[in-house]
Amino acid sequence: MLTPTRLTAPLHLRSGGTSVVLDTSDGGLPRVVHWGPDLGPLDDDALRGLLAAACAIPVSGGLDVAVPVTPLPEASTGWSGTPGLAGHRAGAGFSPRLRTTAVDGPTQGDDGVLRVTTHAVDPQAGLGVDVDLELHPSGVVRLRAAVRNTADTPFDLHGVLPALPVPDTATELLGTTGRHLRERSPQRLPFVAGSHVREARGGRPGADSTLVLVAGEQGFDARRGAVWGVHVGWSGNHRFAAERTPRGDAVLSGGELLLPGEVVLQPGEQYVSPWLYGSHGTGLDELASRFHTYVRSRPQHPRTPRPVTLNTWEAVYFDHDLDRLRALARTAADLGIERFVLDDGWFGSRRDDTRGLGDWEVSAEAWPDGLHPLIETVTGLGMQFGLWVEPEMVNPDSDLARAHPDWLLAVPGRLPVPARTQQVLDLGRPEAFAHVLARLDAILTEHDIAYLKWDHNRDLIDAGHGHLGVPGVHRQTHAVYRLLDELRARHPGVEIESCASGGARVDLGILERTDRVWVSDTIDPVEREQIQRWTGLLLPPELMGQHVGGPVSHTTGRRHALSFRAATAFFGHFGVEWDVTQATDDERAELATWIAAHQTHRDLLHTGTHVHDEPADRALRVDGVVAPDRSAAIFAVTQLTTSVTSPPGSVRLPGLDPDARYDVRPLPPGNTIEGHGRGPLAWWDEGVRTTGRVLQQVGLRAPTLFPERTVLVQVRRTDAPAAPGTGGADAARPTSGGIA
Repeated sequence: MLTPTRLTAPLHLRSGGTSVVLDTSDGGLPRVVHWGPDLGPLDDDALRGLLAAACAIPVSGGLDVAVPVTPLPEASTGWSGTPGLAGHRAGAGFSPRLRTTAVDGPTQGDDGVLRVTTHAVDPQAGLGVDVDLELHPSGVVRLRAAVRNTADTPFDLHGVLPALPVPDTATELLGTTGRHLRERSPQRLPFVAGSHVREARGGRPGADSTLVLVAGEQGFDARRGAVWGVHVGWSGNHRFAAERTPRGDAVLSGGELLLPGEVVLQPGEQYVSPWLYGSHGTGLDELASRFHTYVRSRPQHPRTPRPVTLNTWEAVYFDHDLDRLRALARTAADLGIERFVLDDGWFGSRRDDTRGLGDWEVSAEAWPDGLHPLIETVTGLGMQFGLWVEPEMVNPDSDLARAHPDWLLAVPGRLPVPARTQQVLDLGRPEAFAHVLARLDAILTEHDIAYLKWDHNRDLIDAGHGHLGVPGVHRQTHAVYRLLDELRARHPGVEIESCASGGARVDLGILERTDRVWVSDTIDPVEREQIQRWTGLLLPPELMGQHVGGPVSHTTGRRHALSFRAATAFFGHFGVEWDVTQATDDERAELATWIAAHQTHRDLLHTGTHVHDEPADRALRVDGVVAPDRSAAIFAVTQLTTSVTSPPGSVRLPGLDPDARYDVRPLPPGNTIEGHGRGPLAWWDEGVRTTGRVLQQVGLRAPTLFPERTVLVQVRRTDAPAAPGTGGADAARPTSGGIA
């Protein structure tokens, strides 16, 4: 007979300003009594008091027992929302009742992570479950569950959706939606009783997915209101849910969305869910800061300065002319650019986007002498060389598709609806996987390539695997992970960007294997202001590709000043997407100044805490980064549209030490005021010296700017040494070649 583990007091995990309290006293899965702000040190009596204080009572018309909210909520215990574990065994075992057999932990490793693993079984359903819960020094919690089939017949798994509870004060939800060229559009709605579900069924998170699902106090913003948010670290189909039951219990849950029959566990087989990540804070900035701290703590997180990158796509498209590209490379090096990336069109018959995809051989037509002459020019100029690939896709008009039509991810007898005249290569087939791995490995072995732009330009629709046409997204996602892992093992010095029609595959699963994401295919700075802001809810800026486009946006047709284009890209992984050989001498000189300024300040930009003000005037934006020791900061003040009033009001500079004294002044090259102001701004020319409390609570009068203009403001603590990478205006000079 099963003897469940019983603890005399709840477990209390504390780290990074977060407390997680678990109760395992009833023998079932641990009940999550609290997830949120640190509760301070609590002895056993205080913890038992917390448990009693949080215990609900039965009510009229309801169950005779309290319903526990566990990391895998169970219908068998009375949970009326989405079950955390769903499936069946030929109709039986549909409602598991898990009993804990052992609890390992909490333990703390050398990495400072607190870990608890709960082992549970349901002998009648023939299932064993291990639930891993981790609390990281950042304060981020992550959960996953492993489900084993312990019986002698198959178990058809429908879903594993870990969950975290939120309190009844969380009455508003925030998520994101979007489309190609307009990812990460925020949307809010009330968190009422019932289920709010967001699903991604395109084989990738998608441009329309929610990056983080947030619940919080009514009216929360960047700096105000308690918030809780979750992210699913998975690059295939996924599901988020925010649910509030009639009893008042509320959870945020998420995991892989499994298609019918996609995972059938044979006797002894196991399924491990993706990690569900959770963060909280007072305001969205604190929630995001915990995510950023976690992401930066990973062993594989980029530690070297992020090279300023030029990508050739909007400069030349498919016109791969060696002389033209060499001229572009020389101009790029003169500007101080550090990485040169050759985009689509270098392989097979790929002279446009309708053919050749999948034929990963250097085109003898476009490159009669191979890629080596261009690579030698690029590296000889002191830059790294990068290359575009899209290994998961294939054009029907390609040698690969003609030779192996059965390698397409499709239901037998038909092809999926076309997108961009391409189909998906079924990497779940061992022979297709081996072919792509061999071709990419050969390219990286033969050429001096430091970077791959790894694209993924269509959804996985009607994605059947094998001659039976069973669902293939789960298998495909794991195959992509294996492919990336194997290439990284063979070529550890190569960095990889995750691009998917822009920002359609942004998640912590793909970022376990890649070094940055391409935030969006639009470089229009107006669109990028919003897209980058909400991508930053999860990712720190050094992982976000942010480029300066040409004077006229290729995706919107809008024309913008170079200063606005450059300032919008300034805080992230900075780059250029523009035929700079066609720029004027003045434009090149200005761009070189922006590149040099970014190189001077990128240590601060890519290690600091990112903050946002919420001006009453919604025509204004204030985004900033504050050094970890709060000795310095840089802020961008942006006029997006015209304001109702003129001149504009004040903007606040959050995140500073309230008791410290700071020197505040414009930061070149973002120090030019273009607007209708008819006199000087009192503090602009000479700067101002005051306290952090004044700057956060009273603020500074904003400059009067034309719409779609940005200025930069530098803040330095005057009673402490400046932080690294915060050189003065005289340090913002053009450089050429090399890695800074």
